[in-house]
Amino acid sequence: MRASRLVLTMLSVFALAGCGGTAATAENPAPSSVASAPPVIASDPAGRSAPTPAHPAPPSRSPSTAPSAAAATTIDARMATARALIAKKPGTIGLVVRDRVTGTVWRAGNTTQLNWTASTIKLALSSAILERAHAGQVTLTATDKKYMRLSLVNSDNDATTALWNTFHGADMLTRFRDTYGMSTLGVVPGNTVFWRNLHCSTQDLANLMSYVLDRMDATDRAYLVTTLREVAPFQHWGVWGAGTSMHPGNKNGWAQKPDDGITHWVTHSVGFAGDHERYVVAVTYRLTASGTLPQGAHTVSDLVATVFGATTPAAISFPT
Repeated sequence: MRASRLVLTMLSVFALAGCGGTAATAENPAPSSVASAPPVIASDPAGRSAPTPAHPAPPSRSPSTAPSAAAATTIDARMATARALIAKKPGTIGLVVRDRVTGTVWRAGNTTQLNWTASTIKLALSSAILERAHAGQVTLTATDKKYMRLSLVNSDNDATTALWNTFHGADMLTRFRDTYGMSTLGVVPGNTVFWRNLHCSTQDLANLMSYVLDRMDATDRAYLVTTLREVAPFQHWGVWGAGTSMHPGNKNGWAQKPDDGITHWVTHSVGFAGDHERYVVAVTYRLTASGTLPQGAHTVSDLVATVFGATTPAAISFPT
């Protein structure tokens, strides 16, 4: 009994530390201006699309599963149900699903609205640090590696801040935009340049996950895939809603943030599902002022579950 209480206490501590709530203070550098660019993948009016020439063809690391027209048709039908669910929910939801085998992309809701990234940006930060280390530009200490795992698995804010400061996170924003395809990423107006003060779109997050799976060095990619599948139980929602048979992995973001003078929850999730990480999934939700964390977590999880034919309401766990 005493051990069970200890585990619950530790999870509660991680959850509270998990996904930065308020904006950072003036101790951080001044914000930089950000140029916007259109998403790298364009959709048709029905919300389904194929990559445009601006989106390079996936390399040989793409999943080996044979392309399936039937699978695409099934997701088409399920996306119609997902759009109906989105239409009933207050606030703003965006959903992007990309099939890495066929290149087909499905969208629902508002996938271009800028939202506070919350802790989803921790995936971009870790990706950049890993790539710089691989290129011999930086050396990761045992402490750095510990902090990276804490940042991704436990969504630990202090560990993330340590990484941001050690590896000059403010200098990484250009990489996030130009290399990772997060073209509309920027600093929330009126805030300093800090990982907790960034905003991006659902499409930005989908582009980031696509980069990790399609473009990163195999060793770095394997580390991120494995780690995102090992996230703490309070991140078992969002993309996790695809169900265990889809072998999901995700990095979630949840926080109370201000927009237009109103404080509200955001509940975002970015990750992958399917054999060989076949599907890239990104879902964002900006709730209204009266919305709650459970409502947000359940909504984005049920959306993903709907797309992949999993049971709804999705069986999830999230911070309390």
